[in-house]
Amino acid sequence: MRFPDPLISARFERREKRFFIYATGANGAELVAHTNNTGRMTGCLHGGATVWLSPAHNPDRKLKWTLEIVETPTGVPVGVNTNAANELVSEAISAGLIPALSGFDEMRREVKYGTRRSRIDILLTRATEKVWVEVKNVSLVEGGHGRFPDAPSERGRKHLRELMDMVAGGDRAALVFCSQRPDAQTIGPADDVDAQYGKLLREAVQAGVEVYGLGCAVNEHSIAADRLLTLNLAPYLPQ
Repeated sequence: MRFPDPLISARFERREKRFFIYATGANGAELVAHTNNTGRMTGCLHGGATVWLSPAHNPDRKLKWTLEIVETPTGVPVGVNTNAANELVSEAISAGLIPALSGFDEMRREVKYGTRRSRIDILLTRATEKVWVEVKNVSLVEGGHGRFPDAPSERGRKHLRELMDMVAGGDRAALVFCSQRPDAQTIGPADDVDAQYGKLLREAVQAGVEVYGLGCAVNEHSIAADRLLTLNLAPYLPQ
């Protein structure tokens, strides 16, 4: 996934009302950007961090910039745009990077499903087979281990229940954790952040929900899924 327009770098100053990012541009001007990432962005977003912003194309949009990448205190670039995760997983599936999800005739996006007014990120179909694929962006990585969520996620738990329902109804269902950062090697639940999510994730796996992890190469020009991450469901104790 290449960025259609050059990103600009800025210095992060503060975050307000979850969706507003304030930063200082190279010329000293204040820039206000939108972020669609509702998590805490623990371990990557910090005062004085270098961030990269993309320009908005909608002339009527209030905020003219979108937060795309954050640099950690140790210099690791992290993609934090959650919409990008859906595109990255779609590209990875098309490229055969996730073998269990390859070879389907059709890929549809944002399809209504379930009993909880949800939309599935990706629906794969061939003949009579369906695979309902939910995508989660992972920005929290410690010691090479990516963890989700980085804030309590009632929405994430709802999606797990929807996937379990799909399996109970005879379809396949999959959850893909997409870590837009180059230092992730394994993936698993953040029990210390949301113990209920971790418990439900393990129940979902036992019920037949497939779970996959994707790692990405990240720079200011492009982000690309380039490897599978090992799933580790064991409770993780932060270092």
